Amino acid sequence: MQTAAFTPADLVAGHVSVVNVFASWCAPCRTENDQLAALSKLPGVALYGMSQKDKPAATRAFLDEVGNPFARIARDDDGRASIEWGVYGVPETYVVDGKGIIRLKYVGPLTDDVVKDQMVPAIKAAQANP
Repeated sequence: MQTAAFTPADLVAGHVSVVNVFASWCAPCRTENDQLAALSKLPGVALYGMSQKDKPAATRAFLDEVGNPFARIARDDDGRASIEWGVYGVPETYVVDGKGIIRLKYVGPLTDDVVKDQMVPAIKAAQANP
């Protein structure tokens, strides 16, 4: 992947981060790209991806097909990082405040309503309380 990985330091850099856990083999992950692209355009928000239990070539092909909205992508080849995050399955999306504290965990594919009713309010709340 040409995109650099995000690190724990990126999550405590003072800006709100949205982390999306995805995989090329995940059918619902294919449906949320428009919503992820919208989140990536919000001011003061960094959108990061974490590819779970996927081969780099498969991840690349998936992102070439659906589009890559992510500023940075980490690989979780063995699933250990997902365990640390508390991931149940893919897709899952997290709102992380500027201090690295998870403020929202959403399980399942993002929809326009989820972005409007849950993600954006959580992002605004995290931005208001840095």
